[in-house]
Amino acid sequence: MPRHPSLAATAEGLSDAVYSALAARMREAPGPIYPLHVGDTWLEPLPAARAEAQRTADHPRLHNYAPVQGEPALLAAIRRRILARHGFDLDPACLQVVPGATTGLAIVVAALLDPGDELLLPSPFWPLIRGIATTRGCPAVEVPFFTRLDDPGFDAEAALERAVTPRTAALYVNSPHNPTGRVLPEPVVAAVARVARRHDLWVLADAAYEDLAYAAAAPPLWRRADLAERTIAVHTCSKSHALAGARVGWVHGPPAAMRAIRGVQTFNAYCAARPMQCSSGRRAPWRKATPGRRKRGGSTARPAPRRPPCSVSHRPRQGRSSSSMLRPSCNRASSSTTSSSAAWKPACSSPRGEPRAATTRPGRGSASPQFLPRISPAPWSG
Repeated sequence: MPRHPSLAATAEGLSDAVYSALAARMREAPGPIYPLHVGDTWLEPLPAARAEAQRTADHPRLHNYAPVQGEPALLAAIRRRILARHGFDLDPACLQVVPGATTGLAIVVAALLDPGDELLLPSPFWPLIRGIATTRGCPAVEVPFFTRLDDPGFDAEAALERAVTPRTAALYVNSPHNPTGRVLPEPVVAAVARVARRHDLWVLADAAYEDLAYAAAAPPLWRRADLAERTIAVHTCSKSHALAGARVGWVHGPPAAMRAIRGVQTFNAYCAARPMQCSSGRRAPWRKATPGRRKRGGSTARPAPRRPPCSVSHRPRQGRSSSSMLRPSCNRASSSTTSSSAAWKPACSSPRGEPRAATTRPGRGSASPQFLPRISPAPWSG
């Protein structure tokens, strides 16, 4: 048992210098360096979503505590987003705004796992998830996985099955994946579901990169009938909406689990910062169509938006309102493939202190049916 000056055993080995060992190698490398390991994008968020745009005149009691569950306007925007993308009307009681996805995952782990329970981590993985498990006193069990999916004879279900023990309580799944950029295909997702159901495991679905995948992907894990009752999905505004510093994300899952998660958050962070919740839920301005502009499909097309210096496009779809929660902050484009981080040179770094997963290969083409950002390369100089 810890006593002064001893520290908690679960804190041993934890440090804020997660990537310091790479610094020297980065400095020695020739040519431009693209820092996939850091958390901030070079883009600015939508003007309406920026911190300086939040005013007490627009939001009475802006600097007071927010409701534990989240600001009503933001909760409504998230539900509209889920309905528009997935055709699913999420029960408001099953939704929770969290102070960023990292804290959200820590709260989920604290709500679902007891000390000593094991968390399966298909590897390689975002490194902070192992520390999150460690601080809860939960052994993180690494399963070589994402880099072996293309190996002849690799059996995803058998690999996970071999790692399960009587203490296994949950499985962490990140797709689109950081750092390999893989999007799990349907057969692999089905294998994950079989293992989870066979051993009564919770599934922690990290959807941080859901807006940065250009190739067609299987439906999200939480939309599968064989996983819906056991999956907690974690999302963030950091990646796609250029709001890493806002620390705003959201979690949804089965009702009983969400009641526990809300309770744990009450005694952990209490709420996400109210000004940044208001920022994340702000609506972007419409641009009116100009009479006499060229026609597109028989209807008047909107004039092309003026691009601010940061190259953020916030053009809404016709017939649908726009908000920072409903639109990624980057330009939209599509590509038919995903790739590993070595295959292209990205421009944005990913939040949450990890390599921004190279889940896409930027390319030109027609826009995807979903709101997908297009990222232009920009090297890091320092």
